[in-house]
Amino acid sequence: MSFSLHGIPVSRGIAIGRAYLIAPAALDVDHYLVEPPQIEGEIERFRAALKAVQSELERLSEDLSADAPSEVGAFINVHTMILNDAMLVQETMDLIRTRRYNVEWALTEQLERLSRHFDDIEDEYLRERKADVQQVVERILKALAGASSAAALVDGANGDARDEMIVVAHDISPADMLQFKTQTFQGFVTDLGGRTSHTAIVARSLGIPAAVGVAHASALIRQDDLIIVDGDHGIVIVDPAPIVLEEYSYRQSEKLLEQKKLQRLKFSPTQTLCGTKISLLANIELPEDARAAVEAGAVGVGLFRTEFLFMNHKDRLPEEEEQFEAYKRAVELMGGLPVTIRTIDVGADKPLDAIGAEGYESAPNPALGLRAIRWSLSEPQMFLTQLRAILRASAFGQVRILVPMLAHAQEIDQTLDLIREAKRQLDDAGLPYDPGVRIGAMIEIPAAAIALPLFLKRVDFLSIGTNDLIQYTLAIDRADNAVAHLYDPLHPAVLHLIAFTLREAKRAGVSVSVCGEMAGDPQLTRLLLGMGLTEFSMHPSQLLVVKQEILRANLPMLEKPVADVLAAFEPEEVQAALRCLGQV
Repeated sequence: MSFSLHGIPVSRGIAIGRAYLIAPAALDVDHYLVEPPQIEGEIERFRAALKAVQSELERLSEDLSADAPSEVGAFINVHTMILNDAMLVQETMDLIRTRRYNVEWALTEQLERLSRHFDDIEDEYLRERKADVQQVVERILKALAGASSAAALVDGANGDARDEMIVVAHDISPADMLQFKTQTFQGFVTDLGGRTSHTAIVARSLGIPAAVGVAHASALIRQDDLIIVDGDHGIVIVDPAPIVLEEYSYRQSEKLLEQKKLQRLKFSPTQTLCGTKISLLANIELPEDARAAVEAGAVGVGLFRTEFLFMNHKDRLPEEEEQFEAYKRAVELMGGLPVTIRTIDVGADKPLDAIGAEGYESAPNPALGLRAIRWSLSEPQMFLTQLRAILRASAFGQVRILVPMLAHAQEIDQTLDLIREAKRQLDDAGLPYDPGVRIGAMIEIPAAAIALPLFLKRVDFLSIGTNDLIQYTLAIDRADNAVAHLYDPLHPAVLHLIAFTLREAKRAGVSVSVCGEMAGDPQLTRLLLGMGLTEFSMHPSQLLVVKQEILRANLPMLEKPVADVLAAFEPEEVQAALRCLGQV
């Protein structure tokens, strides 16, 4: 019987093949109390499992091929750090010793505690890091049970069948996804996951069609079912009718041809038909991501999210040298191209409390609480440490500092004062930096867009963070499934704030980029161009498809249809105007 499932599209393309199910780790483990004389034996059993998983991760790292995406190696390192983290290891041992839990019970109990911490995080990217902790725990449980990992299960698939295999699982760890690169399978489907989960990031870097968050997929799809994964729309079709299969086979062939054609655009100048030059930049989360940015043809990094460096420390904040080396690495990999480093964009949530940040408390509504620059200004020593590290990296290439979630003149002035203080401290220490490093502000709060003159007088450039701008403008938590359908980048209020920011900044001679998801959506490229955007920043995998739209655009011809879009308020009128824009 044919049926369809719907989830979140995270990596474009069409995959057609047979389902290969990977069972999730058995988190419903045995629960029993161990006798006092057996406690140390239980501890040793835990240590042996940790050692086995450590060896498994080391083997995966050693087996990395030269052309493996940089993200994969970084994710293996993350899992290694989690595996050795005291919040997981020591706390689990304490539960065994103090409560006499068997190791499986203690481990899953600690996982539940950590999961609650992650669930309270407002930032979508950091909240989805919970999956990494879960995947590490699954590996340990498998080692305790003597079971194979997901990668080993994939290895056990018939070699001839891999070419048409689509992996279906409750969840998949990025380390296991390493196997997907070498086994040339077609795609994957998971019950869990989101747009910024690690598996989604790896899928995009490998160009593998994928749908995540497909609820109950692993329960409804059977082994060897013929399935279609529509990565463009997050649709999974099980046992498709012949006519549907034929249609998707044709679409798949077309997409493969399109991808080959896109590669020809990599080295061509990025400019519109009327000769306007456009800059295409990359968003990165890890220093090694800079490799993918260069290979995709990016002319710089428009957003380096530094939160990743902080979230991996449960017992302390990252020190200046550690941060400096990470920022320096990204700058060097970009080979002289500009790198925009955003200061830490988290706060008012429990994970930072767990890593030793002092003076902050959980908030009733983290999205409106002590987060981003608000938290940084409340912790000036932490902020100065990060600013010094970023400034030191500027001695090795073009660095720009980007500050998130600014809204008030006082916040801007306090931030600029601390940057000057960081420079003074480096001068006193005799450490080199670029004294002319440019300072920019994120425009992601409606108040910031409306009060734009405050920013234009004080900063060197602006970057519009459309993800948060939409969230705050529409009063919608984009991670809340109950209201996710109301998250609308084409809402007239959102479009007017973006258009106003671009227009006023141009008048003031201040450069502006867009670094949110809208920048990487080719369906919105002409709209943003018509509004006056000349600097796009996105995931490297989206660069060429957006570039193609830019090369086909003629700015004078976009003026009237874009004006019609901005003049429309009824949803039907907006959609009609967008259709006209797409035909220009």
